[in-house]
Amino acid sequence: MDEGTDARDILENKLLPLRRGYIGVVNRSQKDIDGRKDIQAALAAERKFFLSHPSYRHLADRMGTPYLQKALNQQLTNHIRDTLPGLRNKLQSQLLSIEKEVDEYKTFRPDDPARKTKALLQMVQQFAVDFEKRIEGSGDQIDTYELSGGARINRIFHERFPFELVKMEFDEKELRREISYAIKNIHGIRTGLFTPDMAFETIVKKQVKKIKEPCLKCVDMVISELIGTVRQCTKKLSQYPHLREEMERIVTTHIREREGRTKDQVMLLIDIELSYMNTNHEDFIGFANAQQRSNQMSKKKASGNQVIRKGWLTINNIGIMKGGSKEYWFVLTAENLSWYKDDEEKEKKYMLPVDNLKVRDIEKGFMSSKHIFALFNTEQRNVYKDYRQLELACETQEEVDSWKASFLRAGVYPERVGASESEENGSDSFMHSMDPQLERQVETIRNLVDSYMGIVNKTIRDLMPKTIMHLMINNTKEFIHSELLANLYSCGDQNTLMEESAEQAQHRDEMLRMYHALKEALNIIGDINTTTISTPMPPPVDDSWLQVQSIPSGRRSPTSSPTPQRRAPAVPPTRPGSRGPAPGPPPPGASLGSAPPVPSRPGASPDPFGPPPQIPSRPNRAPPGVPRKAPASPTRPTIIRPADPSLLD
Repeated sequence: MDEGTDARDILENKLLPLRRGYIGVVNRSQKDIDGRKDIQAALAAERKFFLSHPSYRHLADRMGTPYLQKALNQQLTNHIRDTLPGLRNKLQSQLLSIEKEVDEYKTFRPDDPARKTKALLQMVQQFAVDFEKRIEGSGDQIDTYELSGGARINRIFHERFPFELVKMEFDEKELRREISYAIKNIHGIRTGLFTPDMAFETIVKKQVKKIKEPCLKCVDMVISELIGTVRQCTKKLSQYPHLREEMERIVTTHIREREGRTKDQVMLLIDIELSYMNTNHEDFIGFANAQQRSNQMSKKKASGNQVIRKGWLTINNIGIMKGGSKEYWFVLTAENLSWYKDDEEKEKKYMLPVDNLKVRDIEKGFMSSKHIFALFNTEQRNVYKDYRQLELACETQEEVDSWKASFLRAGVYPERVGASESEENGSDSFMHSMDPQLERQVETIRNLVDSYMGIVNKTIRDLMPKTIMHLMINNTKEFIHSELLANLYSCGDQNTLMEESAEQAQHRDEMLRMYHALKEALNIIGDINTTTISTPMPPPVDDSWLQVQSIPSGRRSPTSSPTPQRRAPAVPPTRPGSRGPAPGPPPPGASLGSAPPVPSRPGASPDPFGPPPQIPSRPNRAPPGVPRKAPASPTRPTIIRPADPSLLD
């Protein structure tokens, strides 16, 4: 502000009261800056000004840059003290979360042989416990995101393996053709009067041999899951990469050794079945019953309308015609497949009988992430409306396999791949040319084979999981418990095995550094609490002058809030003689309206955008008027004269 302007009412917090009041400072002028006046000299001049000025000397202890610094520091201290409790709680929780781990690192000595031996024993024991929990299942630390190794192996035993067995389902026409050839070849040149036993044994042995492939595939799938389980369990050994690699190698090698033993035993089971046809089995129908049942259907269905499976499936091919595939709630029973709008099963969309249906795989589309299979009718009829096949999509291949296994239980078998059209046509012509007696014999053998193969499949489905569990899974668990540690000791230098990875060493250093940083931060917070004090907020003041500006009216408001385009009237005093900004036109968006004058303010125009407000007065306490610039005083060297274009610092 210019020299001679009196801001006493403002600095005494009378004109426009603020809760924390005003602090006046004297800045260096442009002339002082050009004259290289240093900060210490400026502070001394500021102090002298407030002590010598008749209007401000009684406020000198609450004016000046040092007092402003002190007030701001106290406000910062108050803010810090207010935020410290939350920060302290956060730091303490972080400290507690890493304290247990850091306690181990404090006494950690990488080259201590006793520590390495103890760590090796602990790792092997932990690996054995984890492996057994993943295979046998446990009540603690259950994974809710994916199936464990034991659950996957269970699915192989009871879903995938039965599905692979049924995929080997013999083709009806080809089977009848083989039976007729066998009967004719056994009779030779003679005409047979009775159905030969040899035809039955020949056909059964041929069908039993086909079981070898799904049995070996079952062993391979279990081995794959076991090796995956081993790798999952060794993830905890990542801090010792050499130990992890060696442990994986030893256990995997043992599993591969047991693979040969298990497959030999599985082949032995098949050979045992081939060695003797037990036609006196209690479940075998016998020749008499086979002839009585010669006109019955060979496919067995579940009794009643039992629900086999429920779940969400996406109808793929129908959705393409209607602008996108749609998801429905499917219910599979022993007699039909129904789908509903949702799982409440109130609005049924369609019901499809499962008679004459089969399942085939569909290749995934170019941009599709879903796995698809299709249902089609073996008699070349439309499955649903005008569609020859119903394409159903799942999110994962596991869901597809599970649905296929459920369809098997309903009598819907997978499509058989391999029989050519020429063979089928040939068998058709052959069947049409059969005499009635041969046809009856073929039907009898067919029923006998169907009955006996049911017994064989039941036996194999029962013995395969038992064989694999005994020879592979239980043996591997026993090997890990009893022999793994000895193999680790014999494979090389223990120091090499227990070498830490670079990542683990870096992690340990970071944890120790974080621990010490947290401790130091908590100490600093404690020091701040003990060495600082918090000052209370000053009492409230009359702030009605701030609320007046928000009252709309047709006139300008007497007191508009300061805007970035214009400084507030209560500018901290600068060195007398300094020039303030000249009042300009009102900025865009300035508030308009009328309100009562500000309390304790003298009369005159209250327009903040017109002439300067009539706040300051000359030292002789003249009546309030528009502040005027005093005549230039030759005795005050810091006055900036009107002709001087310099600006304030």
